[in-house]
Amino acid sequence: MRRPIIGIAANEIEDAGAKLYHLPISYTPCGYVKAVQNAGGLPLVLPVGSPNLAKEYIKQIDKLILAGGQNVSPALYGESVQLEEASLSEKRDQFELALIEEAIAQNKPIFAVCRGLQLVNVALGGSLYQDISHFSDGKIAHMQVPVSREIPTHQIQTEDTSILRDIYGKKTTVNSFHFQAVKKLAKKLKVTALSEDGIIEGVESNDSNLAFLGVQWHPDFAFDHLEQEMAVFRYVVEEL
Repeated sequence: MRRPIIGIAANEIEDAGAKLYHLPISYTPCGYVKAVQNAGGLPLVLPVGSPNLAKEYIKQIDKLILAGGQNVSPALYGESVQLEEASLSEKRDQFELALIEEAIAQNKPIFAVCRGLQLVNVALGGSLYQDISHFSDGKIAHMQVPVSREIPTHQIQTEDTSILRDIYGKKTTVNSFHFQAVKKLAKKLKVTALSEDGIIEGVESNDSNLAFLGVQWHPDFAFDHLEQEMAVFRYVVEEL
């Protein structure tokens, strides 16, 4: 039986930190790759490139994963940038926006994590909080430091009849690594999980023509420690 081909949008770093060469690299965190493999899928990493390549990349895959990483540029939802420029990547934003457009056009499901969820929301007409520290008022540390990345640190509650309810139950605890969050939700999306302080943690599609699941936490950090995080990757590979 053919393994589903799961495209994972990659990231770039200008300096890999090598002592001798300081080479720029294209990469994706191994958690996505290993979790997809463990779920029976065949991961295919899609390096950042020209948006013109998106159509051909999406043709090669069955489903798309958008990973975490840099902040999404506020310019994409009509706001002035109040963030450090170093935390943004216009090249990655534009490439992944093209991947999203093509995945929707070609009816390929999308699983989006952290930044990925935020970018899909923006691509579909939504907006973001540029800095959630003002929103959460310090009640919950959404950037968990120095706790180990696989350890869940704050509680979420899922909505009835949602994909996330079936996987995670009514309430669970997840990890948290983000500075931004969904503000205005795009019309084609619906909230399916909230944190204790009201930040949107899970989003799914309310459009029958769009197969989409997004989470604000990082299952890729904990798939080999927590069954619920491996379960979401199995759902993506087998059912989404």
